[in-house]
Amino acid sequence: MTSGPWFIGSEIYRTSSYGSRHPLAIPRVSSVIDLCRALGWLPSERYLDSPRATPAELARFHDSDYLDALIEAERRQRASPDVRRRYNIGCNGNPVFAEMFRRPATACGGSLLAARRLSQRRGQRTVVYNPAGGTHHGRPSQASGFCYLNDPVLGILGLLDGGFERVFYLDVDAHHCDGVEAAFAEERRVFTLSIHEAGRWPMSRDGKGPGQAHDRAGGQARNLPVPVGFNDSELDYLLETVVLPRIAVFAPQAIVLQCGADALADDPLSKLALSNNALWRVVAAVKDLASGLLVLGGGGYNPWSVARCWTGVWATLNGIEIPQRLPEAPRAVLGALSWRRSQGRNPPDHWFDSLRDAPRPGPLRAEIRALAAQVMRD
Repeated sequence: MTSGPWFIGSEIYRTSSYGSRHPLAIPRVSSVIDLCRALGWLPSERYLDSPRATPAELARFHDSDYLDALIEAERRQRASPDVRRRYNIGCNGNPVFAEMFRRPATACGGSLLAARRLSQRRGQRTVVYNPAGGTHHGRPSQASGFCYLNDPVLGILGLLDGGFERVFYLDVDAHHCDGVEAAFAEERRVFTLSIHEAGRWPMSRDGKGPGQAHDRAGGQARNLPVPVGFNDSELDYLLETVVLPRIAVFAPQAIVLQCGADALADDPLSKLALSNNALWRVVAAVKDLASGLLVLGGGGYNPWSVARCWTGVWATLNGIEIPQRLPEAPRAVLGALSWRRSQGRNPPDHWFDSLRDAPRPGPLRAEIRALAAQVMRD
């Protein structure tokens, strides 16, 4: 028996921004909601309004003093030098803005709601999509990498609390899932696997970046740091030779997929070269491999590529055929977007005409084969 998929959203993402010059100044979740509705893909009975997680719920992972500091910084709209230093609030890409607690708490509330839905239907095939989620850098007592809170960790904890005994976390964001990996380093019920750009932020002490191929984080983690120019053919190869075999061995009861859109070629904050077709193939490949599936958003800093990619994720979860050319209503949604960066001054036609990128196949480089072999050896 299948229940869902359900789509979790909120109007807070329509009116909230990290600030006009921040990479997250762009609309993302609201554009996905609007596109899905314009295409007739989001009936009201499948849409759930996200609750806001309470401080008590957030304290399942985050330190109470940090939560107090975050709430107070939102109330006062400033962070003292001590708060900046101790909690990384108001600096290093984590600005003070009007909804700096309420917005991430809403994303966490969405992932906690998803965990409850999946737990209530444990043993049934159930899918929940929370594109506002995926804030995988958040630490128990610090903001990190635009992430004030860590909704993937809270969602996974909710699944464990709800009776799931094996949860597989797969992260295809361009950045390593350092906060999630660290949270479950000693938890045998959770397996984390991250595909990310090698040497990308956050940097480790050796200057090579986190999530190196030899990193095991207690044994229940595998990392695939891929080179610049990573293409569709190479992601397909890693999916077939590493991801799916690892899932099969672990035999999860639930899968959490963080589907950040910043590994796409059109994104400004990575040097990877994927099309959204490759990410949709990952979604299609894993969506029936466990009774419970929670799909999250994550990174993504081009408003058109994020909206088109994550709308296509929803179509893939529903088995909807993606049209080659968009009708007038969704084209109008995309036509209303703007972007301060130079790429937004003269955007290409395909950002408006279609959800689907042109495929980006390429050579399967020897270093990708070697990386897969290394990760599968142990």
